[in-house]
Amino acid sequence: MKSEKELNSDILRISMIILEKYPELSEYLAEMPVTIPSGNDEKISLNHLKSYYESLNSLLNKYKLKHPKIEE
Repeated sequence: MKSEKELNSDILRISMIILEKYPELSEYLAEMPVTIPSGNDEKISLNHLKSYYESLNSLLNKYKLKHPKIEE
């Protein structure tokens, strides 16, 4: 499993791709799974980060399949 630093780096990278190349997707970022801890679990776990990254990646990949206009 990736480290917290690696996952945060991956999340930042894919978020920047979305904001720079696919800004129309940025409105959906607010609807992504919550990564801010609440309640008894005050730490963001690696599983939360991994899940968030996978959600971002899925959103981007599905969009790119339907709109293959911009290459990375």
